[in-house]
Amino acid sequence: MSKYIDISVPVSSDLPTWPGSPAIEFQRRLDLEKGDVANDTTINFSVHTGTHVDAPLHFLSEGSSVDQMPLDALIGSVVVADLSHTEVVAAEALEQLSLPSDTERLLIRTRNSQLWQRGDRTFHRDFVALTAEAAQWIVERGIRLIGVDYLSVQRFQDGPKTHLNLLQAEVVIIEGLNLANVPVGDYELICMPLKLKGVEGAPARVVLVKNK
Repeated sequence: MSKYIDISVPVSSDLPTWPGSPAIEFQRRLDLEKGDVANDTTINFSVHTGTHVDAPLHFLSEGSSVDQMPLDALIGSVVVADLSHTEVVAAEALEQLSLPSDTERLLIRTRNSQLWQRGDRTFHRDFVALTAEAAQWIVERGIRLIGVDYLSVQRFQDGPKTHLNLLQAEVVIIEGLNLANVPVGDYELICMPLKLKGVEGAPARVVLVKNK
């Protein structure tokens, strides 16, 4: 069994998207089966599609863009925690995790991951996410990166405060992870968003490495 665990979701036209976002489209511009010299595909979708990273510029007009994110925040030790029996990630729930004091990166598994696991194509507005108070708890604990298992770190009906609390403190946000089959514990995280210059977010391939 590989020591690497891919926690990214595959991008395809079957993937649910945020309401109002463009459809996910792949167009084969050149096609070997049509006699072209090679296959060449053009893609069209929001940078906030599937597994992706939010940079401060997403909600802050003077915030840094995704190409300016520090690699040492995106790569390193991470804790995977389980909150699959909660309907909202509140500060109290995070406190009860009893995380090590030196935790810098945290991925939260909720019931959302089961949506990815069963290939649900429908966008669910009742997904589990963080309150603004939980986001502030993350900041105050000195956590540099937070990862969640649906398309937003904040609840659908909430205002932008959850994002703002995190991004104003330059906490990296990873959204759209699939943690369904990942045991709780300590791992090494490798998160590589596309290096899109001057853009507020980017799709990412995210991998966990099992600790020996």
